[in-house]
Amino acid sequence: MQLLTTDQREFVDEVRTLAEREFADEAYTWEGDVPWNNIETLREAGLYGVNLPEEYGGRGLSDFEAMLLVETVGRVCPDTGYLTHNQHFTAPRSINHLGTDAAKEKYLPLVTEDNEFIAFAISEPGAGSDVSAIETTAEDVDGGVVVDGEKTWVGNASKAAAAVVWTKFDDGLGSVVVDFETADIEIVNRYENMAGQEQTRFEIHDAFVPEEDVLARGRDGFLEQIDAINWDRVGCAAIANAQAACAIDLALDYAQEREQFGQKIGEFQGIEWKFADAVTQLEASRALTYTVTRNAVERGGSPERMHAAMLALFSANMVETVASEALQVHGAQGYQRGNPIEYLYRVARRWRLAGGTDEIQRNNIADVLADEGTSALF
Repeated sequence: MQLLTTDQREFVDEVRTLAEREFADEAYTWEGDVPWNNIETLREAGLYGVNLPEEYGGRGLSDFEAMLLVETVGRVCPDTGYLTHNQHFTAPRSINHLGTDAAKEKYLPLVTEDNEFIAFAISEPGAGSDVSAIETTAEDVDGGVVVDGEKTWVGNASKAAAAVVWTKFDDGLGSVVVDFETADIEIVNRYENMAGQEQTRFEIHDAFVPEEDVLARGRDGFLEQIDAINWDRVGCAAIANAQAACAIDLALDYAQEREQFGQKIGEFQGIEWKFADAVTQLEASRALTYTVTRNAVERGGSPERMHAAMLALFSANMVETVASEALQVHGAQGYQRGNPIEYLYRVARRWRLAGGTDEIQRNNIADVLADEGTSALF
């Protein structure tokens, strides 16, 4: 266990007790469905939007506690943990840290008090890792901007009340909040990814966005927006760590039950070494996650670019490796649809793409090294 304060340990215990009581029985059964009832349970317990201000229905805790929440919930139910990550480190957090008071008052209670979802829309058919290629536009008009364009690979957009949309202004890139109730939004395609989760492609047709719902624009605003992505990488790492722990648990249980050649397969040294490697990688990833998160909170800013990239790169590859080896322990049983480890294996693969691909993370690390050398590490 990483070093935590007394209050943080009590918080983790509170979350774990609720998750094990309410979420464990249906874990690994969702297969792409969204566990809205679980989210409502968290919300009723005051455990949703924990890093959002109390005046907007949050708990007023730090992003470190939000990271602990994601890890602890995901340790019991990976699907609930994934959605918890999504609403603590992506769109709502951007609104809280970049938005006007009016935008916060309008949108944050949707997360903390209502059973609503706010999507996060960056990618376009022609703009993935290269955000400079974004073609969605925001044209200045009296009282706000008019947004027109197309977004893709957006999780749960068909169920969203609003979306934080990255867009192009006359003075550079930025972001706005698009209210789906008032905007002309056309969902043109729904995709099902490897994990069975829905991702959406939608068009925005001349949607008026009031000035109060503009989050960032211009060079300084866009740099703040880019910094916010580093918090998304913290959330991705937290759920990756949780999923790796789930995979290890499933494999340990199986290895202690399955017999071959007259003994439990968990007693073979070759299997023991798999577990030794898995928990070592997991604990290294957790240590990096906790350190990067704690340092950013204590500094009162965002995680540093290099360390956020290291965290995303390491945790994503760690969980894929751990899930693969856990499936290997299960043998042919683990390769069957309906086996939780097979599902975890498919879920784990997303993290080498989400929040920036491996290649983008390595570019980020290399760029900082080129500018600062190893002094960036100290």
